[in-house]
Amino acid sequence: MTRIFVAGFQHETNTFAPSLADWAAFSDDSTFPSRRGPEMLAFFNGVNIPVAGFAKQAQAWGWSLWPSLWAGASPSSYVTEEAYEHIAHTIIDDLRTAREEGIDAIYLDLHGAAVAEHVADAEGELLRRIRHLVGDEMPIVTSLDLHANVTPLMLELADALTSYRTYPHVDMASTGARAAQLLKQRMALGRRQACAVRYLAYLIPLPSQSTWNEPAASVYAPMADLDQEHQACVNFCMGFPAADFVGCRPTLWAYADAPEQAQAALGALRAFADQPAQWRAPVETAADSVAHALRLCQDSEQPVVIADTEDNSGAGADSNTTGMIHALLAAGAGQRFPARVVVGMLYDPEAAARAHAAGVGATINGPVGTSVPMYQGHSDAPLVGPFRVNSLSDGAMTITGPMMTGLSMQFGPSACLEQDGVLIAVVSGKAQLLDRGMLRMLGIEPEAMKIIVVKSSNHFRADFTPIASHVLVAKAKGPMAADPADLPWQHLSPEVRVTP
Repeated sequence: MTRIFVAGFQHETNTFAPSLADWAAFSDDSTFPSRRGPEMLAFFNGVNIPVAGFAKQAQAWGWSLWPSLWAGASPSSYVTEEAYEHIAHTIIDDLRTAREEGIDAIYLDLHGAAVAEHVADAEGELLRRIRHLVGDEMPIVTSLDLHANVTPLMLELADALTSYRTYPHVDMASTGARAAQLLKQRMALGRRQACAVRYLAYLIPLPSQSTWNEPAASVYAPMADLDQEHQACVNFCMGFPAADFVGCRPTLWAYADAPEQAQAALGALRAFADQPAQWRAPVETAADSVAHALRLCQDSEQPVVIADTEDNSGAGADSNTTGMIHALLAAGAGQRFPARVVVGMLYDPEAAARAHAAGVGATINGPVGTSVPMYQGHSDAPLVGPFRVNSLSDGAMTITGPMMTGLSMQFGPSACLEQDGVLIAVVSGKAQLLDRGMLRMLGIEPEAMKIIVVKSSNHFRADFTPIASHVLVAKAKGPMAADPADLPWQHLSPEVRVTP
Protein backbone atom coordinates (compact mmCIF):
# COMPACT_ATOMS: atom_id res chain seq x y z
CA MET A 1 0.00 0.00 0.00
CA THR A 2 1.27 3.47 -0.90
CA ARG A 3 1.85 5.47 2.27
CA ILE A 4 2.04 9.27 2.24
CA PHE A 5 3.34 11.59 4.97
CA VAL A 6 1.05 14.64 5.26
CA ALA A 7 1.76 17.97 6.97
CA GLY A 8 0.80 21.62 6.61
CA PHE A 9 2.11 25.10 7.38
CA GLN A 10 -0.10 28.06 6.52
CA HIS A 11 0.84 31.70 7.05
CA GLU A 12 0.69 34.74 4.80
CA THR A 13 3.18 37.27 6.14
CA ASN A 14 2.67 41.01 5.76
CA THR A 15 6.05 42.25 6.98
CA PHE A 16 4.64 45.78 7.27
CA ALA A 17 1.81 44.75 9.64
CA PRO A 18 1.89 45.39 13.41
CA SER A 19 1.18 41.95 14.96
CA LEU A 20 3.60 39.00 15.04
CA ALA A 21 2.49 35.37 14.68
CA ASP A 22 3.68 33.52 17.78
CA TRP A 23 2.82 29.93 18.61
CA ALA A 24 -0.38 31.05 20.35
CA ALA A 25 -1.51 32.58 17.05
CA PHE A 26 -1.16 29.14 15.43
CA SER A 27 -2.62 27.09 18.26
CA ASP A 28 -5.60 29.35 19.08
CA ASP A 29 -6.54 30.82 15.71
CA SER A 30 -10.29 31.15 15.08
CA THR A 31 -9.97 30.41 11.34
CA PHE A 32 -6.99 28.03 11.06
CA PRO A 33 -6.81 25.92 14.21
CA SER A 34 -3.70 23.75 14.29
CA ARG A 35 -4.16 19.98 14.50
CA ARG A 36 -1.80 17.00 14.67
CA GLY A 37 -2.08 13.33 13.84
CA PRO A 38 -5.37 11.58 13.01
CA GLU A 39 -7.26 14.47 14.63
CA MET A 40 -6.04 16.71 11.80
CA LEU A 41 -7.55 14.55 9.07
CA ALA A 42 -10.77 14.11 11.01
CA PHE A 43 -11.16 17.83 11.73
CA PHE A 44 -10.68 18.91 8.10
CA ASN A 45 -12.64 16.06 6.54
CA GLY A 46 -15.12 17.58 4.08
CA VAL A 47 -13.78 21.13 4.51
CA ASN A 48 -12.81 23.07 1.40
CA ILE A 49 -9.07 23.26 2.05
CA PRO A 50 -6.18 21.53 0.22
CA VAL A 51 -5.31 18.85 2.77
CA ALA A 52 -8.92 17.63 2.72
CA GLY A 53 -8.95 17.47 -1.07
CA PHE A 54 -5.65 15.61 -1.13
CA ALA A 55 -6.81 13.16 1.53
CA LYS A 56 -10.08 12.42 -0.28
CA GLN A 57 -8.31 11.70 -3.56
CA ALA A 58 -5.54 9.70 -1.92
CA GLN A 59 -7.98 7.53 -0.02
CA ALA A 60 -10.00 6.95 -3.21
CA TRP A 61 -6.85 5.41 -4.68
CA GLY A 62 -6.30 3.27 -1.61
CA TRP A 63 -3.34 5.23 -0.30
CA SER A 64 -2.63 5.27 3.42
CA LEU A 65 -1.91 8.63 5.07
CA TRP A 66 0.57 9.33 7.86
CA PRO A 67 -0.74 12.64 9.33
CA SER A 68 1.68 14.99 11.08
CA LEU A 69 1.09 18.62 12.12
CA TRP A 70 -1.11 21.07 10.21
CA ALA A 71 -0.33 24.53 11.65
CA GLY A 72 -2.09 27.66 10.48
CA ALA A 73 -2.50 31.23 11.68
CA SER A 74 -4.30 34.26 10.29
CA PRO A 75 -2.12 36.52 8.16
CA SER A 76 -0.05 38.98 10.18
CA SER A 77 3.49 40.23 10.48
CA TYR A 78 6.49 37.91 10.86
CA VAL A 79 6.21 34.37 12.21
CA THR A 80 8.26 34.40 15.40
CA GLU A 81 11.40 32.30 15.53
CA GLU A 82 9.91 30.33 18.43
CA ALA A 83 6.73 29.50 16.49
CA TYR A 84 8.55 28.59 13.28
CA GLU A 85 11.04 26.32 15.00
CA HIS A 86 8.28 24.61 16.98
CA ILE A 87 6.37 23.88 13.76
CA ALA A 88 9.44 22.80 11.80
CA HIS A 89 10.82 20.59 14.58
CA THR A 90 7.45 18.92 15.12
CA ILE A 91 7.10 18.08 11.42
CA ILE A 92 10.70 16.86 11.19
CA ASP A 93 10.34 14.73 14.34
CA ASP A 94 7.17 13.16 12.96
CA LEU A 95 8.89 12.57 9.63
CA ARG A 96 11.72 10.68 11.31
CA THR A 97 9.17 8.39 12.94
CA ALA A 98 7.23 7.99 9.68
CA ARG A 99 10.40 7.01 7.79
CA GLU A 100 11.15 4.32 10.35
CA GLU A 101 7.63 2.94 9.85
CA GLY A 102 7.90 3.30 6.07
CA ILE A 103 6.55 5.98 3.74
CA ASP A 104 6.63 6.34 -0.04
CA ALA A 105 6.18 10.09 -0.50
CA ILE A 106 5.42 13.42 1.18
CA TYR A 107 2.58 15.89 0.67
CA LEU A 108 2.78 19.39 2.17
CA ASP A 109 -0.15 21.81 2.38
CA LEU A 110 1.74 25.12 2.35
CA HIS A 111 0.73 28.73 1.82
CA GLY A 112 3.95 29.88 0.18
CA ALA A 113 4.15 33.47 1.48
CA ALA A 114 5.45 32.96 5.02
CA VAL A 115 8.36 35.02 6.35
CA ALA A 116 9.83 34.20 9.77
CA GLU A 117 11.87 36.53 11.97
CA HIS A 118 15.03 34.57 11.24
CA VAL A 119 14.19 32.92 7.91
CA ALA A 120 12.99 35.00 4.94
CA ASP A 121 12.03 32.04 2.72
CA ALA A 122 10.12 30.12 5.38
CA GLU A 123 8.67 27.44 3.10
CA GLY A 124 11.94 27.02 1.23
CA GLU A 125 13.74 26.45 4.53
CA LEU A 126 11.16 23.90 5.66
CA LEU A 127 11.57 22.04 2.37
CA ARG A 128 15.36 22.20 2.77
CA ARG A 129 15.18 20.54 6.17
CA ILE A 130 12.78 17.89 4.92
CA ARG A 131 14.87 17.15 1.83
CA HIS A 132 18.03 16.92 3.96
CA LEU A 133 16.34 14.27 6.07
CA VAL A 134 14.75 12.14 3.32
CA GLY A 135 17.28 12.52 0.50
CA ASP A 136 16.87 13.31 -3.17
CA GLU A 137 14.78 10.31 -4.22
CA MET A 138 11.77 10.76 -1.94
CA PRO A 139 8.89 12.38 -3.90
CA ILE A 140 7.69 15.66 -2.34
CA VAL A 141 4.62 17.46 -3.71
CA THR A 142 3.18 20.67 -2.35
CA SER A 143 0.00 22.69 -2.81
CA LEU A 144 0.25 26.48 -2.56
CA ASP A 145 -1.97 29.50 -2.14
CA LEU A 146 -2.44 31.67 -5.22
CA HIS A 147 -0.59 34.40 -3.27
CA ALA A 148 2.56 32.35 -2.75
CA ASN A 149 5.88 34.04 -3.41
CA VAL A 150 7.44 31.05 -5.15
CA THR A 151 11.21 31.00 -4.68
CA PRO A 152 13.87 29.13 -6.67
CA LEU A 153 14.61 27.08 -3.55
CA MET A 154 11.00 25.90 -3.34
CA LEU A 155 11.01 24.86 -7.00
CA GLU A 156 14.37 23.13 -6.62
CA LEU A 157 13.50 21.07 -3.56
CA ALA A 158 9.91 20.02 -4.29
CA ASP A 159 9.21 17.54 -7.07
CA ALA A 160 6.06 19.52 -7.90
CA LEU A 161 4.23 22.60 -6.66
CA THR A 162 0.69 23.52 -7.66
CA SER A 163 -1.43 26.49 -6.64
CA TYR A 164 -5.04 27.67 -6.41
CA ARG A 165 -6.61 29.04 -9.57
CA THR A 166 -9.32 31.14 -7.95
CA TYR A 167 -9.41 34.25 -5.78
CA PRO A 168 -11.63 34.07 -3.74
CA HIS A 169 -10.09 30.66 -3.13
CA VAL A 170 -13.07 28.40 -3.79
CA ASP A 171 -10.87 25.67 -5.33
CA MET A 172 -8.69 24.82 -2.34
CA ALA A 173 -9.83 21.20 -2.04
CA SER A 174 -9.54 20.65 -5.79
CA THR A 175 -5.98 22.03 -5.66
CA GLY A 176 -5.17 19.41 -3.04
CA ALA A 177 -6.62 16.79 -5.35
CA ARG A 178 -4.47 18.11 -8.22
CA ALA A 179 -1.42 17.81 -5.97
CA ALA A 180 -2.35 14.17 -5.41
CA GLN A 181 -2.53 13.66 -9.18
CA LEU A 182 0.93 15.24 -9.60
CA LEU A 183 2.28 12.94 -6.91
CA LYS A 184 0.74 9.92 -8.62
CA GLN A 185 2.36 10.96 -11.92
CA ARG A 186 5.70 11.49 -10.20
CA MET A 187 5.68 8.04 -8.65
CA ALA A 188 4.57 6.38 -11.90
CA LEU A 189 7.20 8.22 -13.95
CA GLY A 190 9.97 7.37 -11.50
CA ARG A 191 11.51 10.81 -11.84
CA ARG A 192 10.56 14.46 -11.75
CA GLN A 193 8.71 16.03 -14.63
CA ALA A 194 10.42 18.86 -16.50
CA CYS A 195 9.71 22.35 -15.13
CA ALA A 196 9.70 25.71 -16.95
CA VAL A 197 9.64 28.92 -14.87
CA ARG A 198 9.12 32.64 -15.49
CA TYR A 199 9.33 35.33 -12.79
CA LEU A 200 7.49 38.59 -13.46
CA ALA A 201 9.37 41.84 -12.85
CA TYR A 202 6.60 43.76 -11.09
CA LEU A 203 4.19 43.42 -8.17
CA ILE A 204 0.45 43.00 -8.71
CA PRO A 205 -1.76 45.00 -6.28
CA LEU A 206 -4.13 42.85 -4.24
CA PRO A 207 -7.31 44.65 -5.44
CA SER A 208 -6.39 43.69 -9.03
CA GLN A 209 -6.07 39.98 -8.32
CA SER A 210 -9.65 38.73 -8.03
CA THR A 211 -10.37 36.00 -10.57
CA TRP A 212 -14.02 37.09 -10.46
CA ASN A 213 -12.98 40.24 -12.33
CA GLU A 214 -10.83 41.18 -15.28
CA PRO A 215 -8.02 40.81 -16.06
CA ALA A 216 -7.46 37.83 -13.77
CA ALA A 217 -10.66 36.10 -14.92
CA SER A 218 -9.34 35.84 -18.48
CA VAL A 219 -5.85 34.87 -17.33
CA TYR A 220 -6.97 31.91 -15.22
CA ALA A 221 -9.90 30.71 -17.36
CA PRO A 222 -7.73 29.01 -20.04
CA MET A 223 -5.50 27.13 -17.58
CA ALA A 224 -7.40 23.84 -17.65
CA ASP A 225 -7.40 23.92 -21.46
CA LEU A 226 -3.66 24.65 -21.48
CA ASP A 227 -3.13 21.63 -19.21
CA GLN A 228 -5.02 19.45 -21.67
CA GLU A 229 -3.48 20.92 -24.82
CA HIS A 230 0.12 20.57 -23.65
CA GLN A 231 -0.31 17.55 -21.35
CA ALA A 232 1.07 19.77 -18.62
CA CYS A 233 0.22 21.41 -15.32
CA VAL A 234 0.41 25.21 -15.52
CA ASN A 235 0.51 27.47 -12.47
CA PHE A 236 0.40 31.20 -11.80
CA CYS A 237 0.96 32.67 -8.35
CA MET A 238 0.30 36.41 -8.39
CA GLY A 239 2.35 36.72 -5.20
CA PHE A 240 1.67 38.46 -1.92
CA PRO A 241 2.75 42.10 -2.45
CA ALA A 242 3.43 42.94 1.21
CA ALA A 243 6.23 40.51 2.07
CA ASP A 244 9.46 42.48 2.10
CA PHE A 245 12.05 39.92 1.04
CA VAL A 246 13.96 39.24 -2.14
CA GLY A 247 11.60 36.45 -3.24
CA CYS A 248 8.47 38.60 -3.37
CA ARG A 249 7.14 38.56 -6.96
CA PRO A 250 4.61 36.79 -9.20
CA THR A 251 5.64 33.47 -10.74
CA LEU A 252 4.53 31.40 -13.73
CA TRP A 253 5.60 27.77 -14.03
CA ALA A 254 4.61 24.57 -15.79
CA TYR A 255 5.34 20.85 -15.45
CA ALA A 256 5.30 18.29 -18.24
CA ASP A 257 7.05 15.02 -19.05
CA ALA A 258 9.32 16.68 -21.63
CA PRO A 259 11.08 20.08 -21.38
CA GLU A 260 9.67 21.30 -24.71
CA GLN A 261 6.11 20.57 -23.49
CA ALA A 262 6.70 22.51 -20.29
CA GLN A 263 8.17 25.47 -22.20
CA ALA A 264 5.29 25.53 -24.66
CA ALA A 265 2.73 25.48 -21.86
CA LEU A 266 4.56 28.24 -20.02
CA GLY A 267 4.73 30.37 -23.16
CA ALA A 268 1.00 30.04 -23.72
CA LEU A 269 0.24 31.02 -20.11
CA ARG A 270 2.65 33.93 -20.23
CA ALA A 271 0.81 35.37 -23.24
CA PHE A 272 -2.25 35.82 -21.02
CA ALA A 273 -0.56 36.82 -17.77
CA ASP A 274 2.53 38.91 -18.47
CA GLN A 275 0.91 42.16 -19.60
CA PRO A 276 1.80 44.69 -16.89
CA ALA A 277 -0.67 47.47 -17.76
CA GLN A 278 -3.69 45.20 -17.31
CA TRP A 279 -2.97 44.79 -13.58
CA ARG A 280 -3.41 48.46 -12.68
CA ALA A 281 -6.67 49.08 -10.82
CA PRO A 282 -7.99 52.28 -9.20
CA VAL A 283 -9.50 52.36 -5.71
CA GLU A 284 -11.55 55.06 -3.97
CA THR A 285 -10.90 56.93 -0.74
CA ALA A 286 -13.09 56.07 2.23
CA ALA A 287 -15.19 59.22 1.84
CA ASP A 288 -15.54 58.83 -1.94
CA SER A 289 -16.58 55.19 -1.65
CA VAL A 290 -19.30 56.05 0.87
CA ALA A 291 -20.58 58.91 -1.30
CA HIS A 292 -20.53 56.57 -4.31
CA ALA A 293 -22.43 53.87 -2.39
CA LEU A 294 -25.10 56.33 -1.25
CA ARG A 295 -25.71 57.38 -4.86
CA LEU A 296 -25.96 53.76 -5.98
CA CYS A 297 -28.41 52.94 -3.18
CA GLN A 298 -30.97 55.23 -4.74
CA ASP A 299 -31.54 52.85 -7.64
CA SER A 300 -31.35 49.41 -6.04
CA GLU A 301 -32.75 47.50 -3.10
CA GLN A 302 -29.80 45.13 -3.13
CA PRO A 303 -26.91 46.17 -0.89
CA VAL A 304 -23.82 47.97 -2.09
CA VAL A 305 -20.73 46.16 -0.77
CA ILE A 306 -17.56 48.14 0.00
CA ALA A 307 -14.27 46.32 0.56
CA ASP A 308 -12.22 47.89 3.38
CA THR A 309 -9.18 46.36 1.73
CA GLU A 310 -6.43 47.98 3.83
CA ASP A 311 -7.81 46.47 7.06
CA ASN A 312 -8.13 42.94 5.73
CA SER A 313 -7.09 40.39 8.36
CA GLY A 314 -6.71 37.95 5.50
CA ALA A 315 -3.69 40.00 4.39
CA GLY A 316 -1.98 40.80 7.67
CA ALA A 317 -4.11 43.55 9.20
CA ASP A 318 -5.99 43.10 12.48
CA SER A 319 -9.49 44.12 11.29
CA ASN A 320 -9.71 46.80 13.96
CA THR A 321 -9.37 50.16 12.19
CA THR A 322 -12.17 52.74 12.09
CA GLY A 323 -11.64 54.76 8.90
CA MET A 324 -14.65 53.39 7.05
CA ILE A 325 -16.91 53.79 10.09
CA HIS A 326 -15.86 57.41 10.48
CA ALA A 327 -16.63 57.96 6.79
CA LEU A 328 -20.10 56.40 7.10
CA LEU A 329 -20.92 58.49 10.19
CA ALA A 330 -19.64 61.70 8.60
CA ALA A 331 -21.84 61.11 5.54
CA GLY A 332 -24.93 60.38 7.68
CA ALA A 333 -25.30 56.95 6.04
CA GLY A 334 -26.91 55.38 9.11
CA GLN A 335 -29.33 58.27 9.55
CA ARG A 336 -30.41 57.91 5.93
CA PHE A 337 -30.79 54.13 6.22
CA PRO A 338 -31.17 53.37 9.95
CA ALA A 339 -29.83 49.93 10.95
CA ARG A 340 -29.32 49.06 7.27
CA VAL A 341 -25.65 50.02 7.11
CA VAL A 342 -23.17 47.56 8.62
CA VAL A 343 -19.39 47.21 9.06
CA GLY A 344 -17.81 43.84 9.92
CA MET A 345 -16.04 42.13 11.36
CA LEU A 346 -14.35 44.57 13.78
CA TYR A 347 -11.86 42.77 16.03
CA ASP A 348 -12.17 44.32 19.51
CA PRO A 349 -12.39 41.81 22.39
CA GLU A 350 -12.56 44.60 25.01
CA ALA A 351 -15.57 46.26 23.36
CA ALA A 352 -17.28 42.87 22.98
CA ALA A 353 -16.70 42.15 26.67
CA ARG A 354 -18.21 45.51 27.67
CA ALA A 355 -21.24 44.80 25.51
CA HIS A 356 -21.76 41.36 27.10
CA ALA A 357 -21.41 42.84 30.56
CA ALA A 358 -24.01 45.52 29.77
CA GLY A 359 -26.53 43.29 27.96
CA VAL A 360 -28.82 43.71 24.96
CA GLY A 361 -30.54 47.11 24.87
CA ALA A 362 -27.93 48.78 27.05
CA THR A 363 -25.73 51.70 26.05
CA ILE A 364 -21.97 51.53 26.31
CA ASN A 365 -19.20 54.00 25.54
CA GLY A 366 -15.96 53.61 23.65
CA PRO A 367 -13.31 53.17 22.75
CA VAL A 368 -14.32 50.89 19.89
CA GLY A 369 -11.69 50.04 17.32
CA THR A 370 -8.01 50.91 17.42
CA SER A 371 -5.57 53.40 15.94
CA VAL A 372 -2.79 51.12 14.69
CA PRO A 373 0.79 51.97 13.71
CA MET A 374 1.36 51.42 10.02
CA TYR A 375 3.73 52.20 7.20
CA GLN A 376 2.49 55.80 7.02
CA GLY A 377 1.80 57.05 10.57
CA HIS A 378 -1.32 55.69 12.31
CA SER A 379 -4.79 54.72 11.22
CA ASP A 380 -7.88 56.70 12.26
CA ALA A 381 -8.80 57.30 15.91
CA PRO A 382 -11.01 54.88 17.87
CA LEU A 383 -14.74 55.54 18.04
CA VAL A 384 -15.95 57.23 21.21
CA GLY A 385 -19.64 56.35 21.40
CA PRO A 386 -22.20 56.04 22.78
CA PHE A 387 -23.24 52.69 21.26
CA ARG A 388 -26.44 50.70 21.69
CA VAL A 389 -25.98 46.95 22.17
CA ASN A 390 -28.35 45.45 19.61
CA SER A 391 -27.45 41.78 19.95
CA LEU A 392 -24.95 39.37 21.49
CA SER A 393 -23.49 36.01 20.45
CA ASP A 394 -21.03 33.42 21.70
CA GLY A 395 -19.34 33.65 18.30
CA ALA A 396 -19.82 30.04 17.21
CA MET A 397 -20.75 29.49 13.56
CA THR A 398 -20.07 27.25 10.58
CA ILE A 399 -19.13 28.51 7.13
CA THR A 400 -21.81 27.70 4.55
CA GLY A 401 -20.61 29.87 1.64
CA PRO A 402 -18.10 28.85 -1.05
CA MET A 403 -14.98 29.83 0.94
CA MET A 404 -13.91 27.07 3.37
CA THR A 405 -17.35 25.45 3.27
CA GLY A 406 -18.03 23.39 6.38
CA LEU A 407 -15.37 24.95 8.60
CA SER A 408 -16.55 25.60 12.17
CA MET A 409 -15.34 28.91 13.59
CA GLN A 410 -15.22 30.29 17.12
CA PHE A 411 -15.11 34.08 17.38
CA GLY A 412 -15.69 34.25 21.14
CA PRO A 413 -17.95 36.91 22.71
CA SER A 414 -19.39 38.98 19.87
CA ALA A 415 -21.80 41.90 19.65
CA CYS A 416 -23.72 44.09 17.23
CA LEU A 417 -23.28 47.73 18.27
CA GLU A 418 -25.17 50.65 16.77
CA GLN A 419 -24.22 54.31 16.53
CA ASP A 420 -26.28 56.83 14.55
CA GLY A 421 -27.90 54.02 12.58
CA VAL A 422 -24.59 52.36 11.61
CA LEU A 423 -24.24 48.74 12.77
CA ILE A 424 -20.81 47.47 13.82
CA ALA A 425 -20.26 43.70 14.05
CA VAL A 426 -17.67 43.26 16.82
CA VAL A 427 -15.88 39.96 17.47
CA SER A 428 -13.25 38.60 19.85
CA GLY A 429 -11.60 36.36 17.23
CA LYS A 430 -9.88 37.81 14.19
CA ALA A 431 -11.16 36.94 10.71
CA GLN A 432 -12.09 38.71 7.52
CA LEU A 433 -15.78 38.93 6.62
CA LEU A 434 -16.01 36.31 3.89
CA ASP A 435 -19.29 34.57 4.72
CA ARG A 436 -22.78 36.00 5.22
CA GLY A 437 -23.26 33.65 8.16
CA MET A 438 -20.81 35.75 10.17
CA LEU A 439 -23.32 38.61 10.15
CA ARG A 440 -26.31 36.33 10.74
CA MET A 441 -24.52 35.09 13.85
CA LEU A 442 -25.37 38.54 15.30
CA GLY A 443 -28.90 38.72 13.93
CA ILE A 444 -27.88 40.91 10.98
CA GLU A 445 -29.51 39.89 7.69
CA PRO A 446 -27.09 40.83 4.89
CA GLU A 447 -29.80 40.85 2.23
CA ALA A 448 -31.72 43.53 4.17
CA MET A 449 -28.79 45.95 4.27
CA LYS A 450 -28.28 48.94 2.00
CA ILE A 451 -24.50 49.20 2.55
CA ILE A 452 -22.20 46.43 3.77
CA VAL A 453 -18.56 47.30 4.52
CA VAL A 454 -16.49 44.12 4.60
CA LYS A 455 -13.02 44.02 6.11
CA SER A 456 -11.71 41.90 3.25
CA SER A 457 -10.00 42.37 -0.10
CA ASN A 458 -11.50 39.72 -2.36
CA HIS A 459 -12.55 36.59 -0.46
CA PHE A 460 -15.90 38.19 0.39
CA ARG A 461 -16.84 38.17 -3.30
CA ALA A 462 -17.68 34.46 -3.32
CA ASP A 463 -20.58 34.83 -0.88
CA PHE A 464 -21.48 38.53 -1.12
CA THR A 465 -21.38 39.22 -4.88
CA PRO A 466 -24.59 37.21 -5.48
CA ILE A 467 -26.56 39.63 -3.27
CA ALA A 468 -24.73 42.87 -4.15
CA SER A 469 -25.96 45.50 -6.57
CA HIS A 470 -22.41 46.85 -6.81
CA VAL A 471 -19.01 46.13 -5.29
CA LEU A 472 -16.63 49.01 -4.50
CA VAL A 473 -13.06 48.94 -3.20
CA ALA A 474 -12.08 51.58 -0.61
CA LYS A 475 -8.69 52.76 0.55
CA ALA A 476 -9.08 53.65 4.24
CA LYS A 477 -5.93 53.79 6.39
CA GLY A 478 -4.79 50.30 7.33
CA PRO A 479 -1.74 47.98 7.39
CA MET A 480 -2.44 46.25 4.03
CA ALA A 481 -1.59 48.75 1.31
CA ALA A 482 -3.97 48.74 -1.64
CA ASP A 483 -1.03 50.02 -3.67
CA PRO A 484 2.36 48.31 -3.09
CA ALA A 485 4.04 51.57 -4.09
CA ASP A 486 2.89 53.05 -0.76
CA LEU A 487 5.07 50.62 1.20
CA PRO A 488 8.64 51.37 2.39
CA TRP A 489 10.35 48.41 0.71
CA GLN A 490 13.90 47.56 1.81
CA HIS A 491 14.61 44.02 0.62
CA LEU A 492 12.71 43.67 -2.66
CA SER A 493 14.84 42.46 -5.54
CA PRO A 494 16.16 45.48 -7.51
CA GLU A 495 14.80 43.96 -10.72
CA VAL A 496 11.23 43.99 -9.41
CA ARG A 497 9.07 47.11 -9.82
CA VAL A 498 6.55 47.93 -7.07
CA THR A 499 3.90 48.78 -9.70
CA PRO A 500 2.96 46.97 -12.94
